[in-house]
Amino acid sequence: MSTPLLTLLALLGFAANSLLCRAALSGGAARSIDAGSFTLVRLASGALVLALLLRLRRGGRGATGHGSWASALALFAYAAGFSFAYVRIGAGVGRPAALRLRAAHHARGRARAR
Repeated sequence: MSTPLLTLLALLGFAANSLLCRAALSGGAARSIDAGSFTLVRLASGALVLALLLRLRRGGRGATGHGSWASALALFAYAAGFSFAYVRIGAGVGRPAALRLRAAHHARGRARAR
């Protein structure tokens, strides 16, 4: 596969991941999972799938190396940061913020004119 096609597929995957995470964490009071628990479930299920794929690929043998708890904690902190951001920050926050600043600037200009 060509590099531009692989790049496009990666970008589409990241966008789909973002939309699916936002959908899973939205819902207001009806939301049944908090961002931290969502991150834990997400990483644990990903680790399980990777372990199963590795076992299938190696003909029944599991992973031979040992992981690092520090790396696992860093990954959790990274993923949790995104999960909490999905809850607290709206999608496309840059554009609405720019519009609010423009509206506030316009309102101040009208107030000075009075």
